[in-house]
Amino acid sequence: MDVDVEVEAVIPYPPEVVAAYAGDPGNAPTWYANIVSVDRRTPPPLALGSRMDFVATFLGRRLSYTYEVVGLEPGRRLVMRTADGPFPMETTYTWEPVPGGTRMRLRNRGTPSGFAKVAAPVMATAMRRAMTKDLVRLTERLRHR
Repeated sequence: MDVDVEVEAVIPYPPEVVAAYAGDPGNAPTWYANIVSVDRRTPPPLALGSRMDFVATFLGRRLSYTYEVVGLEPGRRLVMRTADGPFPMETTYTWEPVPGGTRMRLRNRGTPSGFAKVAAPVMATAMRRAMTKDLVRLTERLRHR
């Protein structure tokens, strides 16, 4: 895969709290700056094979894609992969207890095509910046719940 970006933060809440909130796709628009909406194609609870439609904006473009849950260890790890959309992508969340709270890692990797392939280094930098801010937003959302 041509783009592989991982960021992490220690969030001052227990893993079960962080994982329950961040691992619920319905909450994504509240803590991801670029996610506009999420519509579930399959009913809760989240399970292997669950699918949801995301609408996002990135680098000034509106993107629509469908994620499918391909890995799930409740409270520890969630892996979603695009089932369709303009940029094949895999997103992984991991949660690990550490002194002071939870270390959350957020990883996005994918293989851009066309013009996006040429712009991959710029995309990776923009993704890293946005993902870092998203973890800050997540911490703020948990603080104000």
